[in-house]
Amino acid sequence: MTSDISILREDGVVVVTPVGEMDAVTSPALAAALDGVLAADPPRGVVVDLAKVGFCDSRCIGVLVTAYRQARDLGVGLVVAEPQQQVNRLFVIAGIDQVIPITESTGAAVDSLRV
Repeated sequence: MTSDISILREDGVVVVTPVGEMDAVTSPALAAALDGVLAADPPRGVVVDLAKVGFCDSRCIGVLVTAYRQARDLGVGLVVAEPQQQVNRLFVIAGIDQVIPITESTGAAVDSLRV
C-alpha cells in the first residue's frame, strides 16, 4: 500500500497530511517529510493531520515520537490531529497520547500553535 503526503505552510505552521496506511513500507516517507519540514527553516509549529490515515503501526508511532523529540529540541510545537478511531486507540494503548498532544480538529491544532 502506498501513501501520499501533502505539506501546507500557513502563518508559520506546517500541516503534514499523509493519506493511506502508515506502516513499515510507507512510514519512511512520513519521516522524510517531517525531517524536511524541521530541517530547512523550522516553523513555529507542525500539525500531523491523520484524518485520512486508516492504519498506523509501530513504525509510524516511532516516526511520530522521533519527530516530536526533534521538534521539541528545536523549540517547535508538534501536534497530531484528527486520528481515526482505530489509530487513536493504538495511540492510547501505546501511551502516545501522554507524550504527543492529540487534537480532534486540525484547525484547533493549527490555532494552538500560532499562539
